[in-house]
Amino acid sequence: MSPYAVVIHGGAVTMPPGELSPAEEAAQRAGLAQALHAGWELVHRGGPALDAVEAVVRSLEDNPHFNAGRGSALTRQGEASMDAAIMCGRTLQAGAVSAVPYVQNPIGLARAVLAHSPHAYLTGLGALELALEQGLPVRGPSYFSTEKTRQQWLEGLRQEGTPAGHDTVGAVALD
Repeated sequence: MSPYAVVIHGGAVTMPPGELSPAEEAAQRAGLAQALHAGWELVHRGGPALDAVEAVVRSLEDNPHFNAGRGSALTRQGEASMDAAIMCGRTLQAGAVSAVPYVQNPIGLARAVLAHSPHAYLTGLGALELALEQGLPVRGPSYFSTEKTRQQWLEGLRQEGTPAGHDTVGAVALD
């Protein structure tokens, strides 16, 4: 048995079989494989689990087929407002952010909260301020939306009062 492990998920929403097109399902499976490989490579070479978790989630955030980072569900205003958290079981340190606009990789910002902030949790503009101080990449609103998320957003506006679907990605690693 390996002395390390990486477990990931690309979403927690329940979908009926066949809801995804074969092309979308293939793209998601490829994205999961790529993300898993990013984390596995790190722990396989002796890297810390915390780095592996960040690498996995960063890969999923960069992939428009997942509801995290690029491809995030859009707010009523049509923009992404993202959350992320990261924790280290060895040190019991944690960093979390919520309602963050514009930050390309919210997981990197959560990691910055863990490493560079006296706080464990920042939200909104306070989190964005830390991202800018740390030189983390930021993007305009159009970067985060995809054709699929724009269509879901429009449908949500048409069905006023109907909550948009929420989903997430995640990873756990053992070094």
